[in-house]
Amino acid sequence: MVVLIKILQLLFSLSILVLVHEFGHFLFAKIFKVKVEKFYIFFDYKFSLLKFNYKGTEYGIGWIPLGGYTKIAGMVDESMDTEHLKKEPQPWEFRSKKAWQRFLILFGGVLMNVILAIIINIFILWNVGEQYLPNSSLKYGLAVDSTFQALGMKNGDLVIAIDEHPVNSFTEIIPTLLLEKGNTIIAQRGDSTVSIAIPSDFLNKLIKQDEPVQYFLPRFPFIIDSVATNSAAAEAGLQKGDHIIGVQDSLVPYFSDIKALLQKNKNQEVTLWVLRNNDTIALNVNVPSTGIIGVIPVSDLSKFFEIQSFKYSFWQSIPKGFSRTWEVLTSYVKQLKLIFSKDIKGYEGLGGFITMGKIFPGQWDWLAFWNLTAFLSIMLAVLNIIPIPGLDGGHILFVLVEMITRRKPSEKFLIAAQYVGLIFLLALVIYANLNDVIRLFR
Repeated sequence: MVVLIKILQLLFSLSILVLVHEFGHFLFAKIFKVKVEKFYIFFDYKFSLLKFNYKGTEYGIGWIPLGGYTKIAGMVDESMDTEHLKKEPQPWEFRSKKAWQRFLILFGGVLMNVILAIIINIFILWNVGEQYLPNSSLKYGLAVDSTFQALGMKNGDLVIAIDEHPVNSFTEIIPTLLLEKGNTIIAQRGDSTVSIAIPSDFLNKLIKQDEPVQYFLPRFPFIIDSVATNSAAAEAGLQKGDHIIGVQDSLVPYFSDIKALLQKNKNQEVTLWVLRNNDTIALNVNVPSTGIIGVIPVSDLSKFFEIQSFKYSFWQSIPKGFSRTWEVLTSYVKQLKLIFSKDIKGYEGLGGFITMGKIFPGQWDWLAFWNLTAFLSIMLAVLNIIPIPGLDGGHILFVLVEMITRRKPSEKFLIAAQYVGLIFLLALVIYANLNDVIRLFR
């Protein structure tokens, strides 16, 4: 069921993004009176799931969910239909329009994806606002994953900078490490500051992670919110409100530490030290083979930390929506550069549709859905503007060359470039999705 929900969210999100993107091309084509022969969500190789004609345009839904297309009369595109080139140019064809008009028709898809992201961000900020957990609130430090513990970090450390780049929240650590190619983590440990060196191959290991990993989480007290019936915890006498402060002779009052200690004592009876109504009591618990004793901790971080919340009026959310979209766009461009980095080798972490599906939650969450759709809209815009024949950016590049040189590339050249671009893009799609398949069997 979880997989199905992820797939449905991905397909719904892609449908919105493709519809908006293709509408951008369609809109500018209509503005400049260029005939649109087809307008499709997804590809319709051999047959369509749905199609109809309206005022000379065939609208439809294809069966291959790899994108969509707007077939514009008189344009050399991915359909490789060159029949129109044998005839004289018609006034309603793409090739008959001025270069700046063709530029806007080509750029329309990218523009609409950026506008969609801005609109989504505006409405999220207006309706939900923002929440932020700053370092200054993390009085217990961070729970550190074993990956970073192997580098020399410890539970309770607080990352304050990567090289010379300040880190204001634990959510900024991994992006700053990757995007700024960090060499040193600066952490607050008690009253002192420590420097942890990052090995040259470490960032490549982060990129190649098969599953999303939470390397850093806020460290918080292990206070029980509920106890499962007939569980090891219930049999031991644990109650709601109990604060577990230690296991055996290890006194650590934090959830992450207690959880790790229980995992180390599977299939054993251990003594839990519990703070109950200002009294410290010892309870014997038989830890099952799973290492899970059957309690749910209080996970509402607002009970332990001062979370900064920001609410915006509709008018305040507009500039904030623009700035958030710009931040995501510039961040994604930096991420894209990692693919070509000889040290990080970001291409090894490329993923296809399985990777995209994994980023959606296992339960339908509208806030997460729209946040991810806004991100994917920016991603689609950036990828499409790359100057590769077959993408919008490739077509735009040729038009820009024409505008600068006053010479139009020959149709023979455009066809050859289109073939080369499509072969490259097909190889890239196969490579990315093959990476996904390989990861499934690791």
